[in-house]
Order: sequence, then structure tokens, then C-alpha cells
Amino acid sequence: MLIVKKFGGTSVGNKERIFNVARRCIKDYQEGHDVVVVLSAMGKYTDDLITLAEDINEKPPKREMDMLFTIGEQMSVALMGMAMNKLGVPAVSLNAFQVAMHTTSAHGNARIKRIDTDRIRRELDNRKIVIVTGFQGINKYDDYTTLGRGGSDTTAVALAAALHADACEIFTDVDGVYTADPRKVPTARKLKEITYDEMLDLATLGAGVLHNRSVELAKKYGVPLVVRSSLNENEGTVVKEEVTVERMLISGVALDTDAVRIAVIGIKDKPGMAFKLFNALAVKNINVDVILQSIGRNGMKDISFTIDGKDLEDAIAVLEANRARLGYQEIHSERNIAKLSIVGAGMMSNPGVAAKMFESLFSAGVNINMISTSEIRITVLINENEGVRAMNAVHDAFDLAD
Repeated sequence: MLIVKKFGGTSVGNKERIFNVARRCIKDYQEGHDVVVVLSAMGKYTDDLITLAEDINEKPPKREMDMLFTIGEQMSVALMGMAMNKLGVPAVSLNAFQVAMHTTSAHGNARIKRIDTDRIRRELDNRKIVIVTGFQGINKYDDYTTLGRGGSDTTAVALAAALHADACEIFTDVDGVYTADPRKVPTARKLKEITYDEMLDLATLGAGVLHNRSVELAKKYGVPLVVRSSLNENEGTVVKEEVTVERMLISGVALDTDAVRIAVIGIKDKPGMAFKLFNALAVKNINVDVILQSIGRNGMKDISFTIDGKDLEDAIAVLEANRARLGYQEIHSERNIAKLSIVGAGMMSNPGVAAKMFESLFSAGVNINMISTSEIRITVLINENEGVRAMNAVHDAFDLAD
């Protein structure tokens, strides 16, 4: 078997944990399996690099940030290679250039285009454990790129797909996918399995256990994922196309406190204006989520939408650069918001799910600012300071407690 294993920053945060991961990987290797390991930067090292950069330049160029960020993963894989060598097992660490991991050129949020697997297969044929830097790639200009926070998950799934791996295991500091973040909802319980579609929505809407693009890739290429803890041997959560257990009404509750809301006030009420607005943002790789358009009045309308907080300055700059083309009156932005979502394929065949969610928020005294829905999710915008309380109220209302 060929197994791809990904370990997050907390899993390799110090010497003891590095050797713990090394032993877990060596166990599979000694059972005769080929092992590819993907690592994130140690602990909070990426945050330390951000602090260091902003001390030099409060608005550092994204290209230079990607150049800086790659240090973290390269340190992790090199130290892991040393640990495995110390334990008597041959291992080799590879960065994005050595693999090579080809991506688009969107610094800070690049997408994987293709992976050259020759070097990895050659090392596996020589019975080495291959340790690959997560989160990073190279573009057509031979510059380093990064895949966004959590991008090591995507690296692992992309490698599993390219290598036709038999298993892809994502190790983290929690032992699976829960009905809510167990650090915020004490009664959250672990799911035995969950569908790609449900996991994709949960990941996109704030559940930090998996990078959303990793789930997209897993679904596209049929890569079975298992999410489990690096700190114990407990069974994890399987992410796959269809689940075999009886489907619950909803599978989970997610809270995203990194979102910001932008309101474009007084845009012309005529065909094509929404296209011009959102196309201008798309050209700059700014993703838009919840959208609300007001009823037109006096030939004008308002459009509100949410984006990731890190994109706020870029989004405002884009809108201001297109002010003459869009003809709006003013822009408002708001940071103290949160997106609260419920996700579950079971809601497609069960009426009254939205009413139950809204009732629980009403009972908790939480006001709803915006609403967005799909077949398997309902998202509301609320005040950030009410986020955790609202999350617990909704979780309790749907009887998801352990």
C-alpha cells in the first residue's frame, strides 16, 4: 500500500512530537507500506513569521511573504528527516521545487495545477520514507507560492491523487470531525463518517479541521480521507462520497469569525451591474460568499456581501478603482460579524430546518443580519460577540450533543 500522511503544526510542535510522528510513520513503513509524509510548519511558527514581516513592513508584498513562509515547512521536513534517520530508517525531505509542485501565480492563495511524481516514486522505489513540504508550490516564473492557511491538507490530497495512493490520512490536534468545534461547544461529538459535500461546506464555512480545497480535490479524484489525532490511536472520521450510517438531520454547526461584510450603497439598478461588481473582485482572486441585494428604489440599489477578512483592503482598493465604472455612492465595511452555519444533506428532505434554527437564535436573543441558503446548508450573519453563544444554542436545538 501507498499511504500519504499529513501532520499539522501542533503535531510537530517540539522535539517529542516530532519523534512521535516519526515513529507512527515508521510503523507503517516497517509493515511494508510506501509512506509519503506531508508536514506543516512547527507550532505557531507561521504566525511568528507574520509578526517578523510586519515589523519590517506593515504591508509586505505577497511574493516576499510566500518566500518567507516556505522557511517553516522546510524546517519541519528537514528535522523530520533527521529524526527518522536517528531511528534507523532511511528518509528524504523534499521541498516544492524538488518535487516539483506546480501552481498558479496567486501569491498567498495559489492552486495546484500538476505535480511531477518522478522524484517521489524514485525515492519510494529506494525504500525511503518521503517527507514533503506542505502549503507551498512553484509558479511558471519559478517563484515560491503558498496555498493559503491550512494548505498542507491540499498538498496531501493532491499528492494522494497524483500518486494513486491507497489511503490519505490527515492528522491534527483533534481526533476527527465533530458536530461543532469541541473547543467552543463542549457537547460536540465526533462523527464516524461524513460526505465530501457536507465536509466541503463545513470547511468553507469556518470548521478549521480541513482546508476546503483539499476536500474539493478529494471529491474530484475519489480520494478517501481519514481525519484523526496525532496524539492518540483513536479511530478518526472518514470523509467519502456516501455514508452508510443513518443520516442525521444536520451533520454539523460551523462558526466563521474571520469574515467581513462590505455594503456597496447606491449602485445603479440596471442589468449587468452585479456582474461588473463581482467580476472586478474575481479578477483579483477575492472570493465572495453571502450576498444580499436590496429592492431597487429611485433607480438605485444596495448590494452587501461577505469576504475573508484578509481580503478587505484589497477589496476596498478594487471597488474604489472601479467607482466610476460602477457608479455607486459609498462603501461601508464591518468587521465585528460572524457567519454561523448548519450543514447536512438530511435537510433536503426535511422541512422546517430553517425555522428550527431561527427559533433557537430567537430564544437565545441573537439577531440575524443576513441569511444565505443552499440545498445542504443555512448560513446567517450575526454579531461576532454572540457567535459562540449562538453556536451552542443551535447545536443544542438540533440535539447534536454527545
